Amino acid sequence: MFWKFDLNNTSHIDQLLDREGVTLRELMEEEDVLQECKAQNRKLLLFLSKDHCMQELVTLITEEPPADLEEKTRFKFPNIACELLTSDVALINDKLGGDESLLEKLYHFLEQEPPLNPLLASFFSKTIGNLIARKTDQVISFLRKKHNFISLVLNHIDASAMMDLLLRLISCVEPALLRMEVLNWLNEERLIQRLTELMHTGRDEERQSNASQTLCDIIRLSRDQANQLSEVTEPDPLLTVLESQENVSELLKNMFEGERTEASVVNGTQVLLTLLESRRSGFWLNNHCAMLRRSAILTTVGVLEQPLGSARLHVARLVASLLQTCDLSICQEICRLNTMDLLLDLFFKYTWNNFLHLQVELCVASILNHSAHSDHQNPGLQNHEERPLFQHCRLVQRILDAWEENDKIQAEGGRRRGNMGHLTRIANTVVQNLEKGLAHSQINDLIKELPEDCRGRWEGFVGETLRETNRRNTVDLVSTHNLHSSSEDDDMESPFPNDLSIQQAFSDYQIQQMTANFVDQFGFNDEEFSEHDENINAAFDRIAEINFNIDANAAAFEACCKERIQQFDDCEEEEDIWDEKEINYATQIKSRSRYNPGWTASFSETEVSSSSAWGGSPQQEGEGPQDTNWASFTEFQPFSR
Repeated sequence: MFWKFDLNNTSHIDQLLDREGVTLRELMEEEDVLQECKAQNRKLLLFLSKDHCMQELVTLITEEPPADLEEKTRFKFPNIACELLTSDVALINDKLGGDESLLEKLYHFLEQEPPLNPLLASFFSKTIGNLIARKTDQVISFLRKKHNFISLVLNHIDASAMMDLLLRLISCVEPALLRMEVLNWLNEERLIQRLTELMHTGRDEERQSNASQTLCDIIRLSRDQANQLSEVTEPDPLLTVLESQENVSELLKNMFEGERTEASVVNGTQVLLTLLESRRSGFWLNNHCAMLRRSAILTTVGVLEQPLGSARLHVARLVASLLQTCDLSICQEICRLNTMDLLLDLFFKYTWNNFLHLQVELCVASILNHSAHSDHQNPGLQNHEERPLFQHCRLVQRILDAWEENDKIQAEGGRRRGNMGHLTRIANTVVQNLEKGLAHSQINDLIKELPEDCRGRWEGFVGETLRETNRRNTVDLVSTHNLHSSSEDDDMESPFPNDLSIQQAFSDYQIQQMTANFVDQFGFNDEEFSEHDENINAAFDRIAEINFNIDANAAAFEACCKERIQQFDDCEEEEDIWDEKEINYATQIKSRSRYNPGWTASFSETEVSSSSAWGGSPQQEGEGPQDTNWASFTEFQPFSR
């Protein structure tokens, strides 16, 4: 029967190549042409590397295909051509990287007027990027002779493929010495300054966004490579310019000079946040964003007349990140500019924007922690960072007013405000610094300076309202023990300490985990807020250090657990699962009851359970059909609140 199978090892592509007058298009119609190319089919590679074939392949990825073709097939051949040119085959790489006429043809693509076709731009970028990695010397030498190369790339920066091309130049050049030559060349071309200039308020938003993203990527790539390439002692010139005070000043100037736009503020702030990821100090925030006006929008909680907007949220993130640097001059400048007063205004105005609430909470905690650390490290230094927070910003009064207003709203049947969870954490942070923080004496003095009625309200709030809120927000660690306490020894000490501070730590630990995950899932990566020494959550991370001291009460604890968790009966005789036997669902009740001892089911016709799985009582004799034990779905009523 072997004649039923085709044992001929010659591929169809080989048969085409044996035919006289075969064209490149005919070969590209074959589904396995790319696989044959990567498999180093010698006959195919020799054909593809011919001058006229290479010229045609480059033409396909750099020139618009005819407009009269169907859209789904219009870019079929350009796509295949790009895959062949970037298949990482030495013969094709050598031909493309060593033939200057082919490089000129590729380069001509950049000389077109914007906008570029985004798909062709991606083909071009991928092809040049592959050559940069594989034929580095030849391609870099060719590009350096083109004095307008950087200008042309930046002219098309609205195409994301141009961003990729710049990043390949920075990250894909080896060895290290050649990479440093490329970086110096890009620095001589003033790449960073020209990207920063694109952040000007009058520029196209798409160009601004891509320029911002490119700068952020350069910062991260340069820092990563500086950490990995230990043999290079010369500093990265691009990173040096990016981190310079002159460049930051120019960036701020471009963000705020002229007509301020949300795009310029957001994009510029993203660069500043990326620079601050390494917690480098020395930046001065001498300008802050005006409240940009936006049109009203409809939300799930009603109409928002003036949305917060991305710009102000990014500025809040920037302020929080700046405060995390623990630089005294930054903290003083932020206080001088009344920035915290503005942020607290936004906190209480936008009661449903939890992204904003987190940043304001971090700012408050950073100021309190910074003043505490500064005073601890420099006892002779008079710190006043917390004074504007308690005096000018009226933090205590705002907490009390907001809490009382929320209680009134809820008493009238309204909804609890969305910022109350973060307000609880802010209040707890103040209390903790007041009681045992390094700056507790200064904060105590500030509390004493409050009006008498305000001090009384605060003391009552801390002693009753806040304490009760913390209790309600805490998982009751004592309930299990209280329910199952041993009657034999009523005086036995509980293994679970009924300590409000521990309960509060556990509650805040829960909130911390929810908040961190929520922010990560919605696009924020606040690594700059992760250090334990300066993080708002650091005070609560000690939950892991709590010692419940159950060793002395191990017997009671074990008995309690056994009552709550029924053990599997491992002593049951194992049955052969392959034995044929009659299926009786009633025999399965025992195994079901292991998981829920309060629920019983019976599928036999002779037994009726004392409680129905559908929530009703068993049918009495004469009350409807009794031939089955299935629920009657026609009797179900709609659910009501």
